[in-house]
This record gives sequence, structure tokens and C-alpha cells, in this order.
Amino acid sequence: MSQSLARALRILVGLEKGPRSLDDLAGELGVHKTTVLRLLRTLEDERFVYRDGLHRFHLGARLFALADSALAQREIRAIAAPRLERLSRSTGQTVHLGVYEGGEVFYLDKHDSGQSIQMYSRVGLRVPLHCTALAKVLLADLPEERRREVARAIDYTRFTENTITDPASLLVELARVARQGYAVDDAEHETFITCVAAPVRDASGRVAAAVSISVPHVLLSRAEVLDLLPDLLTTARTISADCGYTEIEGNGHG
Repeated sequence: MSQSLARALRILVGLEKGPRSLDDLAGELGVHKTTVLRLLRTLEDERFVYRDGLHRFHLGARLFALADSALAQREIRAIAAPRLERLSRSTGQTVHLGVYEGGEVFYLDKHDSGQSIQMYSRVGLRVPLHCTALAKVLLADLPEERRREVARAIDYTRFTENTITDPASLLVELARVARQGYAVDDAEHETFITCVAAPVRDASGRVAAAVSISVPHVLLSRAEVLDLLPDLLTTARTISADCGYTEIEGNGHG
């Protein structure tokens, strides 16, 4: 990768965190301001960034168009969308579709509940690997040695009193998830939300995505959220079938 391209990509990644001044970006890249400004002008010309009235740089409209195209190309998102919409309507809760890619888990789709309380999550947002139901489902499908590698590399930020904070505990949890076929985030990421997730398998039987239902405690108790599991599992299995997966009795999947 050329040095200029690498720097331009680092600028875009830096702007993901929010607006930056020229001085900010030069400091983050560790290069002279004239070099950064030259790159920024090229990115501006192509609408990958734009500059506001305070001379701060933001991600530009061209990136949003590319993001929409990238999402449209993700076949599983299109396949799952009508099923997820139906699940959200029938339960009255927020439903997410998540994928594991490049060592990270992120939201590929979101269907908001009809409730007045809305979740801050959004498509493209990365989620913690050690304390979210989506991530647990996706990591649980990894080969055991790979699970161990991932578990050792995680920064175990404690978000709540229930957050898993060490590799050994996470590995025990992932083994449980693999056995039972679903995962629970029991107020581990946010103190006021319970989440349940289930795997979506592709034609090969690999877990290609995960579907979750997230519910604030003010709407449903933990027990009531777990009562939604049958609907969640049915939806996940239906999407899996739509993706070409054929469930064989005794194969350990499901």
C-alpha cells in the first residue's frame, strides 16, 4: 500500500470518531500539516470529506453512498430483512442483525421497535466482543483454538457489574452458548437492557450472522425477554433455511 493511500485511509478512520481540525489530523498521523492538507483537498474533491465553517473536517457524502452500496451487496441482509421486520413487529422490540468480520462484530441491520424508547445502536456500529449476545453467538462458532486467541486479545472493559472481565470466564460462556444455541446479554453491556441472540447459518452450516432482540428493563423483565426466545429461534432458523442451510437431526446445530 502506498504511503499516501495509507495516510488518506487513516484520515478517514480518524474522522469516524468525529470532526477533526487540520492540526488534530496532523498530530494523529504524525506528519506535517501541508502533507495532510494535500490529502484532505483530494478527499474533498471526491466528496469523501467536507470542511465546515469552523474549518473542521467531517466524513463526506460519498462515503455514505458507498456504505449504502456495500450494505446492499450483503446478501444475507437482504434475505433476513423481511423476517427481522416481522419479528420486530410481532414482539414490539428492537431487532438487530450482526456479523463478525475482520476480528470485529458490527450491526449489519436494525429494525426499531414501535416503542417510545429507542436504542442508540445503528447500522455499522461495532459492539464489544465480551459482553453482547450478538458477539457471543458469533464467537461461539469459531474453532476452539481461535476462540482462545480471540478471548486472550480482548480488552475486557467493565461496563456493568455483570460484565465478563477475563478470558477464562468468556470461554466458559462461549462453550455454553455453543451447546444451547443462543446467547444472553444479562445487563452486561448496559445496565438497563437485556438481549437475547441466536445464530443464522449459511449453506455450509457456518454461523454467518446473528439475530438479536434487545429490550429495556422498563418494558420487559429478564424472564419476559427469555419468553421471546422461541420466536427468535424460529426466525433465525427460517433465515438460515432461506440462506440454503439444511438442518440435519443430530448435527449439533440449532
